[in-house]
Amino acid sequence: MLKGAVAQRYAQALYDLAEAQGLVDQVERELRAVNQVIADSREFQKVLYHPRITEQEKKDVLKSIFSGKISPITENFLFLLVDRHREAFLSDIVAHYSSLADRARNIVKAEVTSAIELTKEEKQKLGEVLNKIARKKVQTAYSVDPALIGGVVVRIGDRVIDGSLRTRLAALREHLRQIS
Repeated sequence: MLKGAVAQRYAQALYDLAEAQGLVDQVERELRAVNQVIADSREFQKVLYHPRITEQEKKDVLKSIFSGKISPITENFLFLLVDRHREAFLSDIVAHYSSLADRARNIVKAEVTSAIELTKEEKQKLGEVLNKIARKKVQTAYSVDPALIGGVVVRIGDRVIDGSLRTRLAALREHLRQIS
């Protein structure tokens, strides 16, 4: 089974369970925290992903680190992943779970790339425009790419709004090439 399909299935199952218990936000926070702890510790990764370490030993390590710090639903989910040898998919599961939670909250993520750093006011105005375009609450991540020359490029899901000077110049160059 493909990595994405596995992550999507497990994330959906956990989301449905968390939603039924009214714990969607709490489970998301806990999953992100667990994922971060694993990502930050090379030794923990070696133990968790090593094929010769038994499931029970892995669960004991998880229990010793996270017991009392995460809800039973999250803890049992981690144990399920270990039992099914799916612990390596945790970061993808967390990403899918977060996207399911965001969809339920009517939130969409956008990537904004600009030629220069945008001011706080410009970011606020752009955010308002993006909220209207998407008809959802937009969470934006900003980056700078001087190769754009001017303007911005916005990616919301699979939609791209390209208002960069580089693209306009390329279009003008192509138009001049065609008429000459």
